Amino acid sequence: MKKRSVAEFVVSEGAPVMDQNLLRSYLATVYEFPTLGGPLRASLDGDIVADLSTLPELLQRPFVVVTAYNPRSMLLPRKVNEQRHQVMRDLLILGVYRVEACVGYEEDPEGTWREPSWLVHGMEREEAIAFGRVFRQNTVLICRNGRPEVVVTDPTCDDVGRTYTGNWRVRS
Repeated sequence: MKKRSVAEFVVSEGAPVMDQNLLRSYLATVYEFPTLGGPLRASLDGDIVADLSTLPELLQRPFVVVTAYNPRSMLLPRKVNEQRHQVMRDLLILGVYRVEACVGYEEDPEGTWREPSWLVHGMEREEAIAFGRVFRQNTVLICRNGRPEVVVTDPTCDDVGRTYTGNWRVRS
């Protein structure tokens, strides 16, 4: 299958868009999700999947990935990030969501960036955007019908709600 360029991920044309390097890094981020069969590693930079039933079960279900770490991509002290992350978890649980720990990291073996996140089952798009805004995140990851989307939640990054659709790439 043909590999898509970053420009092909943009849903709407003509309007100002997210920094292309930032978007590229979001799409290439490897997420490690918990499953009954062990960790599932996947990124959003895959080829178009014709038959969604070939994806692992988790990637076919609706979920959201949110984090409270490093608002607006500003590095915060570890303790501050951990406290913010715990507050987010508590709010998600109070919202009666099933929440599991996951992590996003850069693919490069030499890379040092790892960001703890929450895998939230069944959260609606608007609420996910609201969580992203409250915790000052640039984006949230939303999966619906086997299709992952990077959705903008910070108006200093791009238009809130702007969506960049990717395709799952399961990693080994």
